[in-house]
Amino acid sequence: MRSSRFFSVFCLLLITAALAFAGGGREAAPAAAPAATGEFDWQRYAGTTVVFNFPNHVHYNAMIEAGVIEEFEELTGITVEVDRMQYLNMHDSQVLEMSRAQGDYDLISMVVMWKAEYALGGMIRPLQPFFDNPSLAVPGYNFDDLVPGYVEVTGIAGGDNIYRNGPGAELYGVPFGSETSFMIYRTDIFDEYNIPVPRTYAELTEAARRVYQEVPGVYGLTMRAASGHHATHAWLLHASPFGARVFDDNWEPVVNSPEAIETIEFMLQMLDYGPPGMVGFTQDEEFAAFLQGDAAIYLDASVFAGPAKNPRVSRVHENLGFALHPSARTPLSQTGGFGIAIPANSRNPEAAFLLMQFLTMPETEEKIIRAGGAPFRMSSLNNPALQAEYPEFAVLAEQLKVANPDWRPIIPEWGEINNMLGIAINQALTREKTPQQAMNDVMGPIRQVMVRAGYLD
Repeated sequence: MRSSRFFSVFCLLLITAALAFAGGGREAAPAAAPAATGEFDWQRYAGTTVVFNFPNHVHYNAMIEAGVIEEFEELTGITVEVDRMQYLNMHDSQVLEMSRAQGDYDLISMVVMWKAEYALGGMIRPLQPFFDNPSLAVPGYNFDDLVPGYVEVTGIAGGDNIYRNGPGAELYGVPFGSETSFMIYRTDIFDEYNIPVPRTYAELTEAARRVYQEVPGVYGLTMRAASGHHATHAWLLHASPFGARVFDDNWEPVVNSPEAIETIEFMLQMLDYGPPGMVGFTQDEEFAAFLQGDAAIYLDASVFAGPAKNPRVSRVHENLGFALHPSARTPLSQTGGFGIAIPANSRNPEAAFLLMQFLTMPETEEKIIRAGGAPFRMSSLNNPALQAEYPEFAVLAEQLKVANPDWRPIIPEWGEINNMLGIAINQALTREKTPQQAMNDVMGPIRQVMVRAGYLD
């Protein structure tokens, strides 16, 4: 049986549990794990205990429901202790553990915006040496099948581009709970009221308006907007296709650009057509509004497809359509979510690497998908049989062709900038300030962070 040292959140309400919360010195990502000869020894570290820290999040909850942790324990003789928590609380806990000479965590899930901080701070291990070791690399793992955009955003760091692939970059994590963005809509409402599926932001605005004005008791788009991280996430989600950026090519902040202001003005329109109180929505409330049938359109992280189709938590599971993220100036979508990494001070890094591979193998992925998790391999997204069973897969495969690997600047200082930017955006959304005033006011504080960090003079 799996030990559960910290596993106190299991008794949360079902909807909370289901929804809470997407190479060494080389210019390209690391190559696939080399094939090994002979029978692979899964029992090499039998008797070892691995502690795995991960979020209360739909993909990881699906991992638990699929029973793959127990399968790993039976296969390897390794005991897995789990520490599951709300994802916004994970960062401080992980940094505390990884700052010690020897920490308690052997495998961690990290939000992509932490990867550069962890990698450049020497807190997580480069993975290429593990993949290069025939005694550790599982034959047939097929690294190259992992969604390339997810690999880059979750695991590549440390090179000239800091958080992108390129000269000097190394692999520090692999995708697990990664995501892009796409749209889910109520087919019953769109069909009955003859609303075209939006392909552009102008059409999205019109669809949200029509739902709000014509459909009794249903609102337009559900959207997160709470002050801090959630407001920043929502702004970035729409800023990318509008052509807005946080920094220019010289690291000067540009969050008060015309494109940035246009993005906030779109969000204000969505607040007018959205559910009451949406200006305070976190991801949980955003999800719940769609699941309960209060909103007809969802546009955000693709990991939501699992809960949306789950009859245990979704009142609208029989009336779902999936579509690409609408285009504004350009057809771009999010890259985000979670990856898994091995702390530099792990007590059992080799055993943790076996768990990392087992969780992300094709056979395990399919079990997690069937429990409501998110796909992270191209072979799954392009599999005709799975596409027939999971209609969103064909949309995701197409969406990933334009997923933006530079969706947000994943520099070590992003946590501080993310929060101050989210406060400013929320001030505009609550109409405490005009969009231009709010973004003008945050320009100086963001620039001070960049000067202090050495990006600017």
